[in-house]
Amino acid sequence: GINVVKRKLAAHDNLKLTITQEGNKFTVKESSNFRSIEIVFELGVTFNYSLADGTELTGAWNLEGNKLVGKFKRIDNGCELNTVREIIGGELAQTYVYEGVEAKRIFKKE
Repeated sequence: GINVVKRKLAAHDNLKLTITQEGNKFTVKESSNFRSIEIVFELGVTFNYSLADGTELTGAWNLEGNKLVGKFKRIDNGCELNTVREIIGGELAQTYVYEGVEAKRIFKKE
């Protein structure tokens, strides 16, 4: 459901994440070729978020063991977008599931 133009742009966004934690409060700094934003959230507290393509979401992050698990819904159509962030072998693996389609992105530590 993602058109060719968006797929090509996503392949070259050079996204960098910086995640910091203070208790239940997290700050995620996203920096790419297309935008730089800072997201501050608390575990279990619902908040609104916009994807780089403008898609509006609402949902929350929670810790499940050593995984940061996000459960979100698109505001425009109510479809769920679930994501998991976890450290595997010294790298951050981020897995997305949307309408039965799973995608994974690996971030290497600098």
